[in-house]
Amino acid sequence: MDVVKAAQLSGRTLERVVVHPLVLLSIVDHYNRVARDTRKRVVGVLLGTSSRGSVDVTNSYAVPFEEDDKDPRIWFLDHNYHESMFSMFKRINAKEHVVGWYSTGPKLRENDLDVHALFNSYVPNPVLVIIDVQPKDRVRSMLLAGTALAQN
Repeated sequence: MDVVKAAQLSGRTLERVVVHPLVLLSIVDHYNRVARDTRKRVVGVLLGTSSRGSVDVTNSYAVPFEEDDKDPRIWFLDHNYHESMFSMFKRINAKEHVVGWYSTGPKLRENDLDVHALFNSYVPNPVLVIIDVQPKDRVRSMLLAGTALAQN
């Protein structure tokens, strides 16, 4: 998936986000293993590189995530798990760093800005990729960069 939309990020323009196919497959696999026949979504970390207005998402990993169905302000993301996984991935490929996070869609949720703010503590200007994993005749994705939303 190649999203070519411009979004203003703290004085910096994000012109291009490239999500490699392996990342998309990993996200769908994560969903199928954890939440397939439920109304839950899954969340994970996006790894890759960024330079000169371009983000290249080359890898990802799942993160334990829970949210309250009745009160969307209540959610939990396992920070310790994230930090230990990132440490292991860093040993494998030192060039990859956290570039953002993913969620299975099909849309933005009320607490996504709070989760996005959490990832902002790990990386300035994280990218959020929302993947609609429900089978349809076309692939649909959304990207949150800063406060702008691009849809493909």
